[in-house]
Amino acid sequence: MATNLRINADRLWDSLMEMAKIGATEKGGVCRLALTDLDKQARDLFCQWAKEAGCTIKIDKMGNIFARRPGKDNSLAPVMTGSHIDSQPTGGKFDGIYGVLAGLEVVRTLNDFNYETARPVEVAVWTNEEGSRFAPAMVASGVFAGVFDLDYGLSRADLDGKTMGEELKRIGYAGPEQVGGREIFAFFETHIEQGPILEVEKKTIGVVQGAQGQRWFEVTMTGQEAHAGPTPMKVRKDALVGAAHVVTAVNRIGHENQPFACATVGLIQSSPNSRNTIPGKVFFTIDLRHPEDKILSKMAAEAKAAAEEAAKKNGLQLDFKEIWYSPPVKFDPSCVAAVKAGAEELGYASMPIISGAGHDACYMNRVAPTGMVFIPCEDGISHNEVENATREDCGAGCDVLLRAMVERANAV
Repeated sequence: MATNLRINADRLWDSLMEMAKIGATEKGGVCRLALTDLDKQARDLFCQWAKEAGCTIKIDKMGNIFARRPGKDNSLAPVMTGSHIDSQPTGGKFDGIYGVLAGLEVVRTLNDFNYETARPVEVAVWTNEEGSRFAPAMVASGVFAGVFDLDYGLSRADLDGKTMGEELKRIGYAGPEQVGGREIFAFFETHIEQGPILEVEKKTIGVVQGAQGQRWFEVTMTGQEAHAGPTPMKVRKDALVGAAHVVTAVNRIGHENQPFACATVGLIQSSPNSRNTIPGKVFFTIDLRHPEDKILSKMAAEAKAAAEEAAKKNGLQLDFKEIWYSPPVKFDPSCVAAVKAGAEELGYASMPIISGAGHDACYMNRVAPTGMVFIPCEDGISHNEVENATREDCGAGCDVLLRAMVERANAV
């Protein structure tokens, strides 16, 4: 009977479009930052839908949500799927939430067919995957996996000084459950690729083998504020000039470590940010990625050396801190095989692929056998309001997820 299971692609699409109304932006995307009122509204809707599908809901101290469908033997460790609800400030309506609602659609489909898996099935919503409001990214799944301790996770603050712990209480999602510490038989995450490879190769399904390693840095360069008119160029201590040298160096480092390297300065704050005052302090971030740890470490060393050189050349003080390191990930062979088999069974063109982005699955891989399913996104664009995926591809990825989860959920 399991071979006859097919998800309802129209229902999945309708759920995606309904959820996209929460935090909708003019260009068709969403702004649903972690632990804001809009995040709460979306969480509430997911919990409502999950309860209507017969799931029980548990919420842990990091605000992670777990919707559970019972199996034949509830003493067995569950098969879990999920992703995140929060978005970038100018985010798309598929990033993260597709994986959450694909998991819900798996539950709804099992209900439609009155199909009982041997193991329980759970759908997870991970808090603050994006890291756009609270750094670092994937912090709540990181606490679940034991990468960070609970106090660290709850103490993460946004640019206004509000902590995750405070905001979880404010929106009513500071749950009573312990974070992690329980067995998960397998974990799957379904996601848009967020890159152009599947679309270029004309493949419907990406069978994700693993993910790039990442290193995040926060850099502060401090010089001296002065009047833009009377201060001669040769005596200036312009922090923004120093930062500009580092930005250029980071871009060069990315280009010099191809074909896989990515290097980005994504956030800059210049002080006092006045048009006729020489900047006295600049804070900025560096994001480095590569699937080989040795090369990633080399890139980090080169970025630090460039910052030190720029500071010395411009008479600046330098504070260069690594705030997050996520090593390269290789997913579990049994979960990867289940995804590949699901795509083949359904006749979808597929290919092996490495994730260029970080996902909660990267931390879950530390505590449970893990796999991922990718589908194409239009022009490879993500973290952008124009991010798009087709109804057909969303349905295809969810059908592959269904098969992979059923195969693992019946393994005893």
